[in-house]
Amino acid sequence: MYDIVIVGGGPAGVTAALRARELGASVALVERHKLGGTCTNDGCVPTRVLAKAARLMRDSEQFGRYGLRIERRPAVDFAAVMQRTKEVVAEVHEKKQLAAHLEEVGVAVYSAAGEAQFVDPHTLQTVHHGAISGERFVLCAGGHARRLPFPGADYALTSSTIWDLQTAPASVVIIGGGATGCQFASVFEDFGAHVTLLDIAPRVLVTEDQDVSSEISAQFRRRGIQVETGIRRVERIDPEAGRLAVIYHDAGGAAHKAAADVVLAAVGWPGNVDHLRLANAGVETAHSYVVVDDYLRTTAAHVYAAGDITGRSMLVQSAGYQARIAVENALLPYTQKVREQLVPHGGFTDPEYGGVGLTEAEARRHHDVVTATVPYAALDRAVIDDRQAGFCKLVVDRRSQRVLGAHVVGEQAVEIVSMVSAGMAGGLYVQQLADLELAYPTFVAIVGLAARQIARELGSIQVIPEWRELKGKRGAEWERTSAPG
Repeated sequence: MYDIVIVGGGPAGVTAALRARELGASVALVERHKLGGTCTNDGCVPTRVLAKAARLMRDSEQFGRYGLRIERRPAVDFAAVMQRTKEVVAEVHEKKQLAAHLEEVGVAVYSAAGEAQFVDPHTLQTVHHGAISGERFVLCAGGHARRLPFPGADYALTSSTIWDLQTAPASVVIIGGGATGCQFASVFEDFGAHVTLLDIAPRVLVTEDQDVSSEISAQFRRRGIQVETGIRRVERIDPEAGRLAVIYHDAGGAAHKAAADVVLAAVGWPGNVDHLRLANAGVETAHSYVVVDDYLRTTAAHVYAAGDITGRSMLVQSAGYQARIAVENALLPYTQKVREQLVPHGGFTDPEYGGVGLTEAEARRHHDVVTATVPYAALDRAVIDDRQAGFCKLVVDRRSQRVLGAHVVGEQAVEIVSMVSAGMAGGLYVQQLADLELAYPTFVAIVGLAARQIARELGSIQVIPEWRELKGKRGAEWERTSAPG
C-alpha cells in the first residue's frame, strides 16, 4: 500500500506526485491515458501552436509596409498546421520526460491505466494495472469539454476533438464566447474562415473586465467575425447540404440560422467525476465537481483534490498551486488553507487580452477606486510595430493606493499583466509602480503611463491646479498620443 496515490497525470497530478516524494512519501501516480493532461495533449499547447500560425499570417500582412516584398499572401496548408501541433506536443513531451523524471525520483507511474474507479475507500481498480491501494489519495483527474443537451449536439466538435480536422473550414460557428471560443474564433478568422460566435451571456469573455470584453468584441467585429451575444438558446444542429445549420433563438425569441462547414462547442469544462465511483470512497460531488473545503479536503478525510476537478480555478498555474497545498495537507501534521491568489491569465486572440486581480466592477463593490485607461496608441513601440489596438487599465484603491487589478488588450497583454501581478503580490503602491524605470520602447511601458496618471489624480505627483484643468493631458510623459483618453 502506498502512502499516497495521485489520480491523474496532468499539471496538478505530476506536481502533486513530485511534492509528495519531496516529503518522503511512497507515491503512485495513476493516469488513464497519457501523461501531460489536457493542457499538453489537446489544450494549451496545441492551441498556442494554432495561435502562433495565425500570428504569422497576421504578420505577413505587414511585410509591404516594412519594405519586405512577397509576391502573394501566404496560403494556409491546414493539414500541415495541424501536423505541426502534433509535432510540438511531442517536443514538449520529449522536453519534459515526465515518466522518466517521475520514476527517477521514486514515483510508481501507472500510465495508460484505462478508467479507474474506487472499489473501497483505499483501493482504486484500474483496467490495465489492476488494484492500487493507498493510505491517502489526491484526485487530479481534470475535466472534459461539455456537450450541450440539444438535438444534433454530436455534430459539433469540441476543443478536444478539433485536432482531427485536416481541411481548413471556409466557415465556422462557435457556440460559447469564453476564452476557448474566442481563441478559436480569432484563429479560424486569421486562417480565412467566416466565423460566427454565439453566446447566451450578454457579452463575450463575461468573466473579464467589461472594457476587455467590449474591446475584444469590437475588434472581432472589425475583422468580420459575427458576434451574437445574449441569445436565448441554441435549439438544434441540422445537417444541411454538406454543411451544418445551427438553429438558435435571440433574446426576443426570434429564430435564426447560422450555417457553416464546422460547428465548435466551447461551453464549459465539467470535472472528470463520472467514472471514478467516488461514492465508494465517501467522496461527494456537486455540479460535476468534487466537493472540497478550503484545505482541498473532500468529504472523505483521507482524500484531497486539486486542479480542474475541483471547479475552482481551471488554469495550469492554479493546478500546480492547489496540488502542492493538497499534498502538504494530506501528509504533514499542519494544515494550510488555499489563499485567494493573484492569477494572471489571458487569451491569445488578435489582439491578445490579459487580466489579474479585481475587475473594475468587482472592485467598486467594496472599494473607493480610481482607474486609468491608456490606449496602446500612446506607446511609441505600438507605432513602431504598427500594433496600436488595445489599452492598459489599472484599478487602484483610493485610500490604500494599492493596485487591485490590471486589464490589458493588445500586444503582449499576458506578459504585461504577469509583470503587474508580481508587484501586486508584493503589495506595491501605485506610486512605486509609477516610479519604475521601464525599458523604452516596450509595450510594458504602458503600465508606467497608467500608474503615473493615477498617481497624479491621487496627489502623489505634484501638479499645479491649472494643469489639472487641461483635459486629455497626461502630464510630463514622453510617450503620449494627441487623442484624448
